[in-house]
Amino acid sequence: MNVPMWVWILTIALTVALLLLDILVIGRRPHVPSMAEAGRYLAMYVSLAVLFGVGVWHFCGADYAGQFYAGWLTEYSLSIDNLFVFLIIMAKFGVPQKLQQTALLAGIVIALTLRAVFIAVGAVAINEFSWFFYIFGAFLVYTAVRLVREGCGQDDGFDENRLLKWVKARFPATNQWHGTKVFIRSNRGRVITPMFLVILALGTTDLLFALDSIPAIFGLTQEPFLVLTANIFALMGLRQLYFLIGGLLRRLVFLWIGLAVMLSFIGVKLILHAGHVNTLPFINGGHPLPGVPDISIGQSLTVIVAILAVTTIASLLKSRKDNAATASLTNGG
Repeated sequence: MNVPMWVWILTIALTVALLLLDILVIGRRPHVPSMAEAGRYLAMYVSLAVLFGVGVWHFCGADYAGQFYAGWLTEYSLSIDNLFVFLIIMAKFGVPQKLQQTALLAGIVIALTLRAVFIAVGAVAINEFSWFFYIFGAFLVYTAVRLVREGCGQDDGFDENRLLKWVKARFPATNQWHGTKVFIRSNRGRVITPMFLVILALGTTDLLFALDSIPAIFGLTQEPFLVLTANIFALMGLRQLYFLIGGLLRRLVFLWIGLAVMLSFIGVKLILHAGHVNTLPFINGGHPLPGVPDISIGQSLTVIVAILAVTTIASLLKSRKDNAATASLTNGG
C-alpha cells in the first residue's frame, strides 16, 4: 500500500483540526452532553470511519478496506473495555459531570500521541525483524489467558501508576476544582489541580491498554497508515460513547470473554503469519514453515464481527434475565 506523503499530512492535519474544534467548543462551554448530542457526534464519527473504509476500497482495493474495518472494529471493542476503567477513574477523583468531557478529550489527545509513537516503533520492528510476529502473537495469547483468569475486570479498582504517584509526591497540588484549569497560582506558587491528575491518569491508563491493542491490530494489517487511522477513528468517538452507553457498559457482562477470544484468535493468527515469514535459524533452518494455514482478512473480519455480535447479544440476554429475576424477587417480597 503506497500512501503519498501528502495523504499522511492531510490525515494528521484533519485529525488535529477536529480535535482543536472539539477543544474550542468544550473549552468555551463545559457541559454534560445530552443523549441526542452524544448520539449525533458518535454517528458522525462512525459514518466517517465507514466512508473512509469505502475510500480505501475504491483507491486501494477490497483487501486493504477489509484490513481497515477489521482493525477499526478491534480497536473500538478494546477501547470500550477502556471505558470501564475510565468510569472508575472519574469516580475515584470525583470529577464533576460537566468537566468530564474536557478530561476525556485531553486524555484522548495524549492517547493518540502516545499510540502514534507505539505504531511507528511497531512498524519499524516488524519491517526489520519479522520474528516480532512471534512475540506479538505470544503476548496476545498470554493477555487473553490472563483476562480469563482475572475474570470481569470492570469491577476492579483503579491502582495509581508510578508516574501518577511520582507527580503527586513531587509537585504541590490542590484538592479544589478550578473548572478546566490544570494549574493555578496560590500562596505556594504554581500548583496542579485535580484536573491535571485526572488527565494524566486517563492518558497513561490508555497507554497500558495500547500494549494490547497495538499488537492486536498489527495482527490484522501491517500497513502503518491503516493502523494509525483505525486508532484515530476508534478513539475519536470514544468520548461520545462514554456518555451515550455509560449505563449499557454495565450490561455487557460477557465483554471480557469476547475480548479474550478475540485477542487469542489474533494472537494465533500472528503466530501463523510468523511461520509464513519465518527467518529464525533455529526454526526450520530459518525458512518459512510449510503447510501453515493462512487466515485471510475476510475470515478475520467475519470472526471479529461474529465474536462482537455473540458477546453483545449474550450479555444483553443475561442482563435482561437477571433484571427479570430481581424484579420477580422484589415483587414477591
